[in-house]
Amino acid sequence: MQPSEIAEVLNRPLSQELLARDLTRLAYVGQDDTPRVVPIGFTWNGREVVMCTPKNAPKLPSLRRNPAVALTIDTEVHPPKILLLRGQAELDVVEGIPDEFLQTNGTYEMTPEQRAEWETEVRSLYDGMVRIVVSPTWAKLIDFETTLPTAVEELVRQREERGRA
Repeated sequence: MQPSEIAEVLNRPLSQELLARDLTRLAYVGQDDTPRVVPIGFTWNGREVVMCTPKNAPKLPSLRRNPAVALTIDTEVHPPKILLLRGQAELDVVEGIPDEFLQTNGTYEMTPEQRAEWETEVRSLYDGMVRIVVSPTWAKLIDFETTLPTAVEELVRQREERGRA
């Protein structure tokens, strides 16, 4: 997929709404060569998806070995709205708590007191974290109104051809 095609998908209003959410599903290949999918908080900085994880997270050796990842950001309504991304994970070990980690919980409902307690707990627990940064190399938006999964698009096309025959 060309960068301009990726940008076109990511700049759609619905994609921007999905990129403003707090949770994605990160898919990668584990150390035993079997697939994994984990929910993880993220932020979108306009170019990259940034996720933060503890320095001892089991996913890190797998991502160092094979950085190919896929991400799904979706809604819980019908019809679902789904943004699918692929890319390579770049790992960045940082001291302290990355700003992106504190931002990932921005839309969760917390009182100011709860947020202060949460942040105090986070700062006391982590001496550093790893930023997992993904620049999309492929993107697809599915809204079931203007865009469909590829297999369903093919079935619609076949049905239309049968109707013309």
